[in-house]
Amino acid sequence: MSDWFPQKERSLATGIFNSGSNVGVIVAALAVPWLTTTFSWRAAFVLTGALGFLWVIPWLLWYRKPGEHRWVSKSELAHILSDGPVKKQKKTPTSLILKHRAAWGFIVGKFLTDPVWWFYLFWIPGFLKTTYNVDLTSLGLPLIVIYVMADVGSIGGGWLFSGMTSLGWTVNRSRKVAMLLCAALATPVMSVFYVKTLWPAVILIGLAAAAHQGWSANIFTMASDAFPRRAVASVVGIGGFGGAIGGMLVAPAIGRWLDFSNKSYGPIFIIAGAMYLIALAIIHGIVPKLEMLHLGDDA
Repeated sequence: MSDWFPQKERSLATGIFNSGSNVGVIVAALAVPWLTTTFSWRAAFVLTGALGFLWVIPWLLWYRKPGEHRWVSKSELAHILSDGPVKKQKKTPTSLILKHRAAWGFIVGKFLTDPVWWFYLFWIPGFLKTTYNVDLTSLGLPLIVIYVMADVGSIGGGWLFSGMTSLGWTVNRSRKVAMLLCAALATPVMSVFYVKTLWPAVILIGLAAAAHQGWSANIFTMASDAFPRRAVASVVGIGGFGGAIGGMLVAPAIGRWLDFSNKSYGPIFIIAGAMYLIALAIIHGIVPKLEMLHLGDDA
């Protein structure tokens, strides 16, 4: 994204590409129950996993840097580079990245909120079955609704930042207000356990999924608000590591809690709904003002 888009367009572009994962979940919601009941759960794993190889073909055929791509016109290249020309890139040491508070704000944000998304991704089918008796063969439509809403949230969250900057707001203000709105939209899910029927619960969970994906579009792009092009991929990778560590710690804790509490999901939804506001408060404390850093001869 930082190679192909100027800063003002990166959130929306990130929201659009991030929505692809939700399209994948929708396809899985339709395909996996059929594969599992027709063949076996092993076939579902093998066939869905093998789909990733299809991505490699167009990537190798078509992906190039903008300056090297034969389909990019001079005017389009000038637009892509409107933030400034790209200088020759060099490796940015992780130790240098971790000296900056913006990196730690990003890491903490991912550490706290990625496990919430993984909770929705992994545990919602079990919640729907336990609470509303939704079995594997009837799970598809509720998941489709949830992840279509997540798609809307992903693109809408990216659009929020673009809309605010077009009003003349600073990057810092636009990014944090967009994240605040997404964090606020995540809170109604705290009441889902007290909903007695299926579809209101699906809508609340879908709203939370949309809020997460809007948050995700903005926190991903936060890395390019603070770091030059040559460091963005490294920062995002380090933040992804932080999110994975959070998920590694939270997933077994959820399992133990559900065993201990006899499938009481209520406290988990309360934590999930509040976590984005908590994460944003911590991010703001670590990085009161988002602004571009300079790491030597930056691009």
